[in-house]
Amino acid sequence: MSAEALAPGTGPGPGPRALARQRRRRSAARFWQQYRTHRAGLVGLAALVLFALLALTAPLTAGSGVSGVTDAPGAPLEAPSGHFPLGTDRFGRDLLGLLVWGSRVSLLVGLLAAVLSVAIGAVVGITAGHFKGTYATVVMRVTDWFLVMPTLVLAIALATVMSRSLGTVVLAIGVTSWPTTARLVRAQTLAVESRPYIERATALGGGHWHVMTRHVLPNVMPLVLAQTTLMVSSSILSEATLAFLGLGDPTVVSWGGLLQDAREAGAVSAGDWWYLLPPGIAIALVALAFTLCGRAVESVLNPRLGANR
Repeated sequence: MSAEALAPGTGPGPGPRALARQRRRRSAARFWQQYRTHRAGLVGLAALVLFALLALTAPLTAGSGVSGVTDAPGAPLEAPSGHFPLGTDRFGRDLLGLLVWGSRVSLLVGLLAAVLSVAIGAVVGITAGHFKGTYATVVMRVTDWFLVMPTLVLAIALATVMSRSLGTVVLAIGVTSWPTTARLVRAQTLAVESRPYIERATALGGGHWHVMTRHVLPNVMPLVLAQTTLMVSSSILSEATLAFLGLGDPTVVSWGGLLQDAREAGAVSAGDWWYLLPPGIAIALVALAFTLCGRAVESVLNPRLGANR
């Protein structure tokens, strides 16, 4: 046998990177095959794709300048008609265009806040489960304090003392809603680190960073992914609540901001239902869609959970 045949990566078989890509493709195929068995998850995914397309195509479908007041095309609080399918707001702006543009802000803030929240919770949970001792005790007591405190109250307090912007809203939601993720990830970390291969990795010289990133993190990633999907819905609701309370960015259009404008315009007492229902229904539908997708993802990634249902 020649030396070329014995050289690694020159044989007829695929190399390590090709094998890794094949494994990832097979895993993705298995995930999608199992996900398709959840009808509620498919309905939620279809709704999310529709809302995402609506947000991405806002400049084409809703035009530009919908947030302007001086160029409002209609009369204030005009009822739905052929020209304005969802009526107008108190400034005479087209509510359908505002609803479409508001989807961009609500979805973006919800996604960013959920990612920030889950990232903080994952770091806290993995480190607390790995190092244990005094560090874990102190960190988990802080986590417990955040758990017993109302998340919305903390977010309102943080948004009040900071400047009113989308970054403030994302930060206020993200840094106050991570404790649940931290406790779940810590429990999973403790279960992973009790397995024999962790002890072997440590005996072979693997340090803390190696164990946490190469062994613990890949095993908790399914939980992190499912938790991220579930957190998006609550983040969107929190953003809408902060905007409704007047703590959002006044320079952008969001669904919660539309509800706050409707409240200030007296739409409830005046019976202007077209001002209230569309953004409220949109918030409820997106939150429900993310929840359905999150439950389906959680069931696929956790076979024991799916078997118990």
